Amino acid sequence: VQLQASGGGLVQAGGSLRLSCAASGRTFSSYGMGWFRQAPGKEREFVGAISMSGHSKYYAASVKGRFNISRDNAKNTMYLQMNSLKSEDTAVYYCAARGSPGTETDYYTERAYDFWGQGTQVTVST
Repeated sequence: VQLQASGGGLVQAGGSLRLSCAASGRTFSSYGMGWFRQAPGKEREFVGAISMSGHSKYYAASVKGRFNISRDNAKNTMYLQMNSLKSEDTAVYYCAARGSPGTETDYYTERAYDFWGQGTQVTVST
């Protein structure tokens, strides 16, 4: 599957952005999906993930309550609604897909993902 992330940009602290991740192919619903981010000089970190059906969602503690993940399997697209943005949310955001069932822990694990998008820059100004 090929992934295309979009929706990044420059926003003021406290503002909102919605990222999209469009997937190619006809089996989007067979993939668990995740969002990761990488800030300058830091390692890539888990942001959130959503199960194949969309019924289960997982979030990093740093974004829980502010970010919401959703997916539309009919449109082959995953979303990341980001609210109450902070300067520390500034990063390149990547979407990723994993095809194996695995465990809940796998959703948090970068190496458990098989496919990655190219990333979209989110910059939060203060």
